[in-house]
Formats: sequence, C-alpha cells, structure tokens
Amino acid sequence: MSTVSVRYIVDDVEEAIRFYGRLGFEVEMQPGPGFAILSRGELRLLLNAVSAGGGAAQPALDGSTPEPGGWSRIQIEVADLADRVDKLRAAGAGFRTELVRGRGGDQILVDDPSGNAVELFQPAA
Repeated sequence: MSTVSVRYIVDDVEEAIRFYGRLGFEVEMQPGPGFAILSRGELRLLLNAVSAGGGAAQPALDGSTPEPGGWSRIQIEVADLADRVDKLRAAGAGFRTELVRGRGGDQILVDDPSGNAVELFQPAA
C-alpha cells in the first residue's frame, strides 16, 4: 500500500508541529526550519513554510502564490470530541465553527496556527 500525504502551507513550522502534536501527530523528519513531515497512523502531513522556498512555494501559472488557510481540510477521528475541544481551547486554539451534531456523528473545525482547517470528528455511537 502506498502512503497518502497531505501538504499544508504554514506560517511557522515549529508552531504547527506543536499544534499537530496535540492531535496525536509525531515528527518523522525535519530537515530544516521550513519543512517537516509528521505522521498519525497512515496519514503523513507535510508542513511547508512559504518563506523557506522550495517546490511548494512556487507560484501557479496565473501568478498566485501558495498561502495558508482555505476550507480544504483533513479529518481526524477522535473518541471524545468534547474533551479534545476543551484541551485545544485551553491551549489557545481558535475554532472556525461551533460543534455540529449530525446523523453520522459530531464535528467541529479548528484552525491550526496558520489558519488551515482541521475537522475533528466523533462518529455516532
């Protein structure tokens, strides 16, 4: 099976590492201050600071440049959503939405320190 990776553009790689560490990610590799590879289970998260240059920082054909934020997101399944939200709030995390209760489970969007959305999801019992 091949590895699935997601790349997020961040303002500060060290700050992002601390945030994602609270969500159960571990650092696999950090060859320099502007790049790190984190993992959680089978998901690899590549963090790039635009200021570090490299391929991830190159402009698109229309001239637009990569930047943090947007609504695309990774979803992380958690066993106790309320507890995780409390811990993240205590650590100063900013939430994009309130808790949403749905037929399939509950979810909330939290922003990483650079404004990238992360969906925390607790499946219905």
